[in-house]
Amino acid sequence: MTNTELILNMLAEASTKDISQAINPKGFEESMHIAKQGGHVAKVAMLELEAKTGKKVVTTTNAKGLLKDKNDKKINDKK
Repeated sequence: MTNTELILNMLAEASTKDISQAINPKGFEESMHIAKQGGHVAKVAMLELEAKTGKKVVTTTNAKGLLKDKNDKKINDKK
């Protein structure tokens, strides 16, 4: 997961929290609707960024792969 993906995830969570505080949902159904709205905020931001950069934001990279690549590079640099 890249920094941009993490930031968009944080945006979705923060947006959901702020919308929830403003609306004060009653029950699961209303909370689920608000969660979708928070996710939509992040989706709009993602699509806008992709349109501006011409690159996909979501990658197949995960933390485990990044750490392995970083460790492999350190090992190779020591040789």
